[in-house]
Amino acid sequence: MLYLARHAQPLIAPGTCYGQLDVAADAIATHQAAQALAAVLPPKTVVISSTLQRCEQLSNEIRRLQPDLTYKTDQNLQEMHFGNWEGRLWADIAPSELADWTADFAHYRVGRLGGRLAGESVSQFMARVALSFDALTCAEPAHPTLWITHAGVIRAAGLLARGMRHVNDAKDWPVDAPAFGQWCTLDAYPNLSTIAAPTALI
Repeated sequence: MLYLARHAQPLIAPGTCYGQLDVAADAIATHQAAQALAAVLPPKTVVISSTLQRCEQLSNEIRRLQPDLTYKTDQNLQEMHFGNWEGRLWADIAPSELADWTADFAHYRVGRLGGRLAGESVSQFMARVALSFDALTCAEPAHPTLWITHAGVIRAAGLLARGMRHVNDAKDWPVDAPAFGQWCTLDAYPNLSTIAAPTALI
């Protein structure tokens, strides 16, 4: 069983592109999410967190509640890198840039910086997540695993579980993902099924 948990609400203005921008999450919401997750995680779960602080906060809170679990970090579980779009409002990004991304969804490296391509393409992002996903699924772990990560990584993992390694068209990229502080599961990795956390977690 693979649990895929999204970090709690980040402390950043709504509508901001923040990808790998290392922003903190709301402390109270993080604590609530940790309590909800700790209540359902099986014994001997391996907890693997993105190295961005909004995810490590949740991992640390779970560790305080369940110190007997195994805890690790993995840079591959970071959100997609959006280059110089990071920290900008999505509404302020030029429509032409968004159109270029849509036109070459798989290979366009988003967020240009000084004329250079600075961000990741969807193909690069999928390949990065696949490194950790494949290592996990090939190992056939004896214990359940929890990834504490981001919406993009959770969407990518769902595609990988269905055998989709490449997404060439923007319309094929999943829209749904757990809300902040919520999670979903991949049971034996064939299907993505959502488990909502308590309604108090917004």
